[in-house]
Amino acid sequence: MEVTNGIFKAAEQIYTNNRGSILRTIVYTIGHFAIAITVLMLVADVSFMIALTDAIVEPIANSIWYFVLDKWWASRSKS
Repeated sequence: MEVTNGIFKAAEQIYTNNRGSILRTIVYTIGHFAIAITVLMLVADVSFMIALTDAIVEPIANSIWYFVLDKWWASRSKS
């Protein structure tokens, strides 16, 4: 029980400290899913399921990169 409470408390602290970046990252990721599916279906002429799979896996990596970049950028522009 203590471990579970500790995990939830840590997650809450991470969210509280990074709320703006996390929300922007989520919006970016959702938009990326839609754009990637559309482009893959139109340009590469793949099925919806293949486009969906690629559109989910690749943006997850991009969203992590964006979060790191956004945190770095914000830390540099405060001064």
